[in-house]
Amino acid sequence: MKVNSAVASRKRKKKVLKSAKGYWGKRSTNYRRAIETLRRAYAFAYRHRRTKKREFRSLWITRINAALEGMDLSYSKFINALIKKKIILSRDILAKIAAEHPEIFAKIVETVK
Repeated sequence: MKVNSAVASRKRKKKVLKSAKGYWGKRSTNYRRAIETLRRAYAFAYRHRRTKKREFRSLWITRINAALEGMDLSYSKFINALIKKKIILSRDILAKIAAEHPEIFAKIVETVK
């Protein structure tokens, strides 16, 4: 008896083409082109999930530093003082407080000084 793999291969191809939906030109309709594009897309997605974390930390640091500008304190000295006072606040929370509630951020800075 001959084994027929048509169902499995069709399912596999449909899954790939569904993922490639919306891509430009033959990349969305041609199986081989779709696979190439998806491999590349998945590699970029993997890489950028890691890069995103770095970029956000950098953004938070920039925002905190900007908020500290008028308070005669640099970012590094501020963070060092927070650690010495054993105040545990993450950089994303500090950046959010600095942006949305400057008066509370000023109180934190006064506590640390």
